[in-house]
Amino acid sequence: MERFTVEPLRVIDFVEHVRRRPARYFLVDQGSPELPTGVLRAVAWDALHRRDGRHGQISVEIGSDLSFTVESDQRPSTDERERLLPGFFGSLLDMFDMRRWAPSAAAALSVRTVIEVWLDGHGYRQELVGMDPTGLRGEFIAPKPVGTRTTFHLDPSFCGRGEAIAWALRPEELHGEACKEHPSPTTFPIYDLRSETEESLSE
Repeated sequence: MERFTVEPLRVIDFVEHVRRRPARYFLVDQGSPELPTGVLRAVAWDALHRRDGRHGQISVEIGSDLSFTVESDQRPSTDERERLLPGFFGSLLDMFDMRRWAPSAAAALSVRTVIEVWLDGHGYRQELVGMDPTGLRGEFIAPKPVGTRTTFHLDPSFCGRGEAIAWALRPEELHGEACKEHPSPTTFPIYDLRSETEESLSE
């Protein structure tokens, strides 16, 4: 008889719940053309709001209609000895007392997620398919003292034909104008690489 542990079942339950009810996480449902932008908005909002109640520094890079990268200066969660704490279901996706659900929910809708975590000069890298790691996490010299950089490749079979991250996005469209945290309003760079691709194809 095959044996199961609690942890994998929780991963399956979480992924199934996100895919069954994406509006609970991203405010838009499957089939909506706004879903890819809604996923990006949730991840950017999460990255921008630090645990000390202030806005952090982030950048957004849109690689294609269904892929994006968010970089943040948030310090990852550590134990009392400043060691990196396990994230959601043992991944590098930070939990912060279960409040940081957006990156994990985005990973549940992705065919590939690449996570980099930087802590005191040490870098850790991991790839996921859904919420499942593709292998052991790697280590490298971090480009910055602390922070995270996560790339999501959304599942095209889930998002549907023709759905895409909106063009010409502004920071207030991803963050919202009503936020009261400091400093506000906030700005951050959004690099849309699709424009560069189109220009090179037209030459």
